[in-house]
Amino acid sequence: MTKRHLLTLLMAITVGTISLFADTDTLLIYKYEIRKEIAAPIWRTTQKSIREAKDLNADYLLIHMNTYGGQVDFADSIRTALLNFHNPVIIFIDNQAISAGALISIAADSIYMRSGGSIGAATVVDQTGTQVPDKYQSFMRGMMRSTAEAHGKKPVVRNGDTTWVWHRDPAIAESMVDPKIFVAGVSDTGSVLTLTTREAIDLGFCEGEASSIEEALAAAGLENYTITEFKPSTTEKIIQLLISPVVSGLLIMVIIGGIYFELQSPGVGFPLIAALIAAILYFAPLYLEGVAANWQAIVFIAGVILLAVELFVIPGFGVAGIAGITAIIAGLTFGMIDKIVFRFGPTEEGVKEVITAFTIVMISMVASFVISIWGSSKLFSSNRFLGKLALHKTQQVNEGYVGVDSVRQHSLKGATGRAHTVLRPSGRVIIDNEIYDAVAEIGYIDRNDEIKVLHDEAGQLHVIKIS
Repeated sequence: MTKRHLLTLLMAITVGTISLFADTDTLLIYKYEIRKEIAAPIWRTTQKSIREAKDLNADYLLIHMNTYGGQVDFADSIRTALLNFHNPVIIFIDNQAISAGALISIAADSIYMRSGGSIGAATVVDQTGTQVPDKYQSFMRGMMRSTAEAHGKKPVVRNGDTTWVWHRDPAIAESMVDPKIFVAGVSDTGSVLTLTTREAIDLGFCEGEASSIEEALAAAGLENYTITEFKPSTTEKIIQLLISPVVSGLLIMVIIGGIYFELQSPGVGFPLIAALIAAILYFAPLYLEGVAANWQAIVFIAGVILLAVELFVIPGFGVAGIAGITAIIAGLTFGMIDKIVFRFGPTEEGVKEVITAFTIVMISMVASFVISIWGSSKLFSSNRFLGKLALHKTQQVNEGYVGVDSVRQHSLKGATGRAHTVLRPSGRVIIDNEIYDAVAEIGYIDRNDEIKVLHDEAGQLHVIKIS
């Protein structure tokens, strides 16, 4: 008998003894639900529930479950937290505990199931239902086996002899994952084990049958109790909204669109602020939910910096710009991918998840560029207020509008002077005490460096530094 079972037995004896003398004593049961896919939100709920249960000094932790499974990494974290909880854990399976749900259920001290319920079928599959490589299956087999073993053995008297048997047989737990495992009288090779309520009771994977929470607690011998339930906060609900694929795609569109508009206008304005807010709303919920790590956000920020350096510091468009765009796409893509993909290295399942995330990012980016280009013209041409910020009148030469003295500038070909400002590559030069717009043909030209005019193009002098 494990220490945990001994603690449970002593608690039951203590509660029973106290109740003889004080019927007013009330047990506190903390309850939360696992009635959705096992993913980051359920793991977050489990963490908060366990913290609150400890703070309230709850006597029992009760989980109301009905799930078809979910992600292996989060199921592993949940079952570990339940195994390490200091007081007994009860799970009421209100119909199904399949795949990752079976792993979590086996971690509980007591399991009660509704009639017609099922537990098992814990083979790891991808989104299409196809079994993933054996390294995943091996990982799941090991977790199922060790979770069953954690409950230890119990004494059974047969024909006057006492023998110790597993409270939950590890071989049966493992056969819920691997169809190759044969358990005499329980499972045949070639099929993954799934137990009905009655079969689970007979094999020690369920303590009893119940049709409600109240019946499950009565079957566990608990009568005088109060139940405190986990209530998701407004913050929790907002986080769930932000991490949905649709909202993530929209946030990516705002990020890219904001950067695009900011590059089209001088100074720091609303587009950049909108992009920064969208980036925070994109990465923060993923980080809080345990999906994204720090490095994805760092890669994204590094990409933005590289892109800005390429556009504002380095002339032309080269390595820094390409690296910046690549880093931005990588940060946004890998931020959407579960950590379990990186734990097992490159696999077919991991490649599919990367492709899915990459597709969402690219579609959002393309849509953002298209909308930005189309919207920039519509925004200033059709809006009665913003339209005043754009020029609509065409300045014709025959109306007297002249941009530059082209004759004068053409005559400057071969002339020499000095840089009036730094040319990086654009700036101004001074020739014969007159200042002209100019662009450096090669590299940078520092202020006061001697220059020579090569030619004129579009109203700008193209110059080189005289060494």
